[in-house]
Amino acid sequence: MTPPKIIGLDADDTLWHNETLFRLTHERFNALLAPWADAATVEDALAAVERRNLGTYGYGAKGFTLSMLETALQLSDAQAPGTVLAEILAAGRDLMRHPMEPLPGVTEALERLAEIAPLVLITKGDMFHQESKLAASGLGRFFSGVEIVSEKSAETYRRAFARHGVRPEHALMAGNSVRSDILPALEAGCFAVLIPYPLVWAHEEAAAPLGDPRFRQCDSMTALADWLAGAAA
Repeated sequence: MTPPKIIGLDADDTLWHNETLFRLTHERFNALLAPWADAATVEDALAAVERRNLGTYGYGAKGFTLSMLETALQLSDAQAPGTVLAEILAAGRDLMRHPMEPLPGVTEALERLAEIAPLVLITKGDMFHQESKLAASGLGRFFSGVEIVSEKSAETYRRAFARHGVRPEHALMAGNSVRSDILPALEAGCFAVLIPYPLVWAHEEAAAPLGDPRFRQCDSMTALADWLAGAAA
């Protein structure tokens, strides 16, 4: 392929850990609700509440915390004591404040990618939290633009790249989620590169479009930079 004129990059679980932190919070939450339900029941109930609340709270730690509180009240028949609710709030606060450290090789890969084409961060979630994570990561200097969106669709990508003067067929989107970073980007007409993360939130699971000529999988950000550097050469 010819080198892209712009490169879109996901943030959570592409540039830094995210799902790992949520899984640890899940374990903490399951332990808190052990007096009322086993872990499997808690997980099923929380997943249902999260799905129901996505249209109201959107993605991110704040909505997740509110869903944990709702699940605790539901499973305990509103009998969970204030101490348990306070612990749930503390777990959500810890999730919001967790230090951001780039995944191995990400900083060096971004330096190389920025020499190939302008970089745009395209991430979904709570604006304040995503901006805070980007600032804490120290990676903001590599990006020509930042797009924080409520959902990732084909139109999301068309608009995002159009704001930077690039048509979708000249853009590349890379991230860890097939559902959010790959399928809608391909639908928009972009090239799309999957960079898998070991853990995938159930809401983001989807089959990779292995037969699509505009799809590619790279094992890491470093591998993405190697591939695009070769294409540019």
